Amino acid sequence: MKLILLVFVYLSLSPAFAQDANRGATLYKNCIQCHGEAGRGNPTEEAPMIAGQYDWYIISSIESFKAGVERKNPKMLPYIKNLSDADIADLAAYISSMK
Repeated sequence: MKLILLVFVYLSLSPAFAQDANRGATLYKNCIQCHGEAGRGNPTEEAPMIAGQYDWYIISSIESFKAGVERKNPKMLPYIKNLSDADIADLAAYISSMK
């Protein structure tokens, strides 16, 4: 829990993570196949609902999937493996703004 709080504080204070939700909307087009256009998830793809999740949670989840140590998802990896920190922050900003 302390780690999550630390990540949240760091991301919220770091100018390197200025987020652009409009750019995130463009990046999200790669996520639609599994998570759906509205981010409501897809049980067939075992993709959870992500719309409205906190941005820090999306960021930490994507980073965990990229690292492949704690969380693994071979279906998701091709879509996220080349995302930069800025890409992830922008994507998280968009997803967290979804209703």
